[in-house]
Amino acid sequence: MSTQPSKDLETFPNPNPDRDFLIRMRIPEFTCLCPKTGQPDFATLFLDYIADRSCVELKSLKLYMWSFRDEGAFHEAVTNRILDDLVACTAPRYMRLTAEFYVRGGIYTTVVAEHRAADWTPGPPPPVPPITTGGPA
Repeated sequence: MSTQPSKDLETFPNPNPDRDFLIRMRIPEFTCLCPKTGQPDFATLFLDYIADRSCVELKSLKLYMWSFRDEGAFHEAVTNRILDDLVACTAPRYMRLTAEFYVRGGIYTTVVAEHRAADWTPGPPPPVPPITTGGPA
């Protein structure tokens, strides 16, 4: 069982491949380095996707996200790279990655990148519940 950062993303079979259902993840501890200053950049990532045949496995996703901690990357580049890697791994019907970077120099940056499978036609959008911290109400 690895506890080291890794670029290896793992998947498992979608338990309901005949149904479109939204998978939503909140990743509050993303860190990379500013390529100009070497200072850490912190972000909360929101991953929304509709799986086709595969879903991303959570531990491998955690170790993958951790692997950026010591890498220099502009906000726009790292958001698109993560989306590209997740799409390559899972081949989803739809995927959106929203990266909300914390304030730097008085400026907040949010980057949103999307992928849609060419043969996927979305149904009417379902209501999306708010993300909670996971504690009891």
